[in-house]
Order: sequence, then structure tokens, then C-alpha cells
Amino acid sequence: MANSIFQDLKDQMLRTGNSLNRLIGINALVFVVIGLFSALLRLFELHSGWYTDISRWLMVPASLGNLLTRPWTLFTYMFLHTTFFHILFNMLWLYWIGRIFQEYLGNKKLVSTYILGGLAGAVVYIAAFNIFPLFRSSLHLSYALGASASVLAVVVGTATLLPNYTIRLFLFGDVALKYLALVMVVLDLLQVSGTNAGGHFAHLGGAAFGFIYIKQLQAGRDLAGSFNRIADWLVTLFRRPRKGKLKVSHRSVPKPGPRPLVDRVPQAVVDALLDKIATQGYDSLSQEEKEILLKASKQ
Repeated sequence: MANSIFQDLKDQMLRTGNSLNRLIGINALVFVVIGLFSALLRLFELHSGWYTDISRWLMVPASLGNLLTRPWTLFTYMFLHTTFFHILFNMLWLYWIGRIFQEYLGNKKLVSTYILGGLAGAVVYIAAFNIFPLFRSSLHLSYALGASASVLAVVVGTATLLPNYTIRLFLFGDVALKYLALVMVVLDLLQVSGTNAGGHFAHLGGAAFGFIYIKQLQAGRDLAGSFNRIADWLVTLFRRPRKGKLKVSHRSVPKPGPRPLVDRVPQAVVDALLDKIATQGYDSLSQEEKEILLKASKQ
């Protein structure tokens, strides 16, 4: 049974090609591993010291001096959660809005928005704590963690692309994405001097990236192009070639016919459709235009 569950999880995360499942799976895996490690330390009454030290090697620090000793935290912090409700709400929002984002822009742009939105959140958080005098006394003690900046990048990016797209919220009914994103950003702005100021600055950084990224994409510029090329190179670098047995056969090979051209949707067509969605809404698209956009998302 355990092997079956493990195989199902592996299939969902690695073999479906669904990047949304992978992002949620990585967050869940890190949370479970950290939780089990915390429980083990409690059993040996070692929780207070070791657990905090190890967690801080994954959280992103506000102090530039500390950041220089652990630069990888700019990435690891966006996959780290230490409380159940923190990861629950982040993953729910990522799942609900990420599916919409993924439907229109595909897997690759979802991952780049999540990662680059998280990086933007970390940069804004670090900059704010090093600029504003309010945080001077807590600068060397402040750390950020969680996927909230990345998730807000996806939420705001989706709202920028599809401002009039509505989702149903409990107690509120149908709400357009533009109003949902606006409320979330305003709430963060109102709390930038509160007890979780670092988190709210990070959220705003992620939100800013999501907005700018989609606006630039609609203008024909993909800010994540270089990131995607590096990611593709790394995947190719670490992908192990499959080994197979050498087979020798003697048979006649039919003469190949003319090869079909690769049927790709031009970027200009995609940009025009995205502009139409932004100004008139998704329902304004014809069935043919919807099919073109769906095909482009799989390129």
C-alpha cells in the first residue's frame, strides 16, 4: 500500500507534466520533512536549538551580511512553511488561481512567475528592512519564509491578464479577479509597518512582478525568457540519457515523404488575443480564438 501511494505521488509530480502539481508537491514535501524533523528533535528535547538553526538556513535573511553566507535562501524560502495553516492557504490559492493561469499561459510561464515572483518578493523585503529606520533594530534578527510572494505573483498576474474573470468565493459570491487582487494588495499595504512587515513587503514585491510580467508579455516582451533558457539548460544537463540495447536489423526502409511543418502559433497572434482578453474579457473570444490560445499555451 505504501509503495502504491508513493508511486501515485511520483506519477502526479513527475510524469503528468503538470507544473502546478509539482510546485504544490515540493511545498508539501518540504513541509512534511521539516515537520517530521521537528517532531524527532522534540523527542530528544533538542527542538529549540537545532530546529531553529536549520530552518534559518532555508529562510531568507534581511541582513545583507547573513545573505552573503547563504544566497540559496533566495530560492529555498519560497518553499518553506512551518505552520499548517500557512501552507494550507498558500497552496489553496496557488491551486485555484494557478489552474486559470496555467490554462492560458501554460506550465513554463507558471513556474517562471512563481520563482521570479518569489525572488522579487525577497528583494523588496531585504531592501525595505535595509532602507527604513523602523526595522533597524530587528534587521539582523529578521527572516522571511513561505510561498506567499510567489502565490501573489500568480494571483496578480492572472488578474492582470484576465481582470474580468470571475471566481466564486464563500460568503462573497462571484468576484472578478481584478477586485480580488486589489483587495489583497491593499491589505498588504496597510500592514507594512505591523508585526509581519517583512512578509507584507515580500507579498508586494511578488504582486509587482506579476503585474509587470503580464504587462510586458502583452507588449511582446517575455521577462522570463532568460530564466526559462537557463532552466531548460539545467534540465538537459542533469537529465540522464536512457540506456538501451543495441539492435541491428536488416530491413528495407521506406522513402520518407515530405515532413510537415511545425505548426506553431506566432507570438504576434498570441499577443493580440491577450490584448483582446484584457480589454474585452475572455468571453469576447470566438471558439476558434480560444482554441488558438489553448494551442499556444502548450508550445
